Amino acid sequence: MDIGTLINQLFFDYTLRTVVLGSAILGIASGVLGCFALLRRQSLLGDALSHAALPGICLAFILSGQLKSPLVLLLGAMASAWLGAIFITVIVRSTRIKSDAAMGIVLVVFFGFGYVLLSRLQASAGAGQAGLDRYLFGRASSMLRSDVETMGFLALLALGVTLLLFKEFKLLSFDPDYLSILGFPSRLLDVVLTTLIVIAIVIGLQTVGVVLMSAMLIAPAAAARQWTNRLSVMILLAMVIGVFSGAAGAIASATTAQLPTGPAIVIVLTVVTIFSLAFGAARGLVWDRLRRLRTRAALRSGGQFQPGEL
Repeated sequence: MDIGTLINQLFFDYTLRTVVLGSAILGIASGVLGCFALLRRQSLLGDALSHAALPGICLAFILSGQLKSPLVLLLGAMASAWLGAIFITVIVRSTRIKSDAAMGIVLVVFFGFGYVLLSRLQASAGAGQAGLDRYLFGRASSMLRSDVETMGFLALLALGVTLLLFKEFKLLSFDPDYLSILGFPSRLLDVVLTTLIVIAIVIGLQTVGVVLMSAMLIAPAAAARQWTNRLSVMILLAMVIGVFSGAAGAIASATTAQLPTGPAIVIVLTVVTIFSLAFGAARGLVWDRLRRLRTRAALRSGGQFQPGEL
């Protein structure tokens, strides 16, 4: 497909335009908030909370019966994921279990309960038309304009709060003890940041599903981290990587037969991340290897060099 045809489809093909916009919104939200999760060494948090959202979706469907209301199902997912985050915090603070183990426990328990509910719902009369399985593996092609509007509203809300509390979140990520010394409520800020991460996860459930959402949250931040040591630049790069991966994956899915959108997005994101890990200017393996070789050569020759030259 040539560029002209692709641009024409983006303007006139409702489905493609909707999927690309939704994927781009997901890339922006997950790119920004994933940076804070990565820097706080909570990479597994996205995986745990995305899986914890499944029972909330099923329970929201059971209690409301509004099959075509994405907002109701997303609110159920948000409540369930947030409850999972609370459980993780309670387990870590009240037991000797480490945070990674606590996340694993919540992931398994919540996802198992959600999958049981999903299986029963899919087997019941009429529930097969609800499309609840799209939240498990993602089904971006089924998104409507109302879905994109809901995603956009939630993304704007999360990004607005992040911009408002950027300095506090920065301190929380790098030095939470110093944040407490300055008099800021570190626990409250932790809850707010976790809630924003939950919102980012909920935004992506219909696009990539609970199984692949952790990749959308962490991979753009991990790729951006290889190119810079500044948080503001890292966030901008993560946004760009997220938008590019989301849009490119959606277009690849639309132009290739039997290629689901969610996996296509993750494949593109994986390629970008591998390239960044290899060639990133700040932490890339290739440049790091070259710097080490230069250092060894300078030491063996007895020459002098400045640290900034390495």
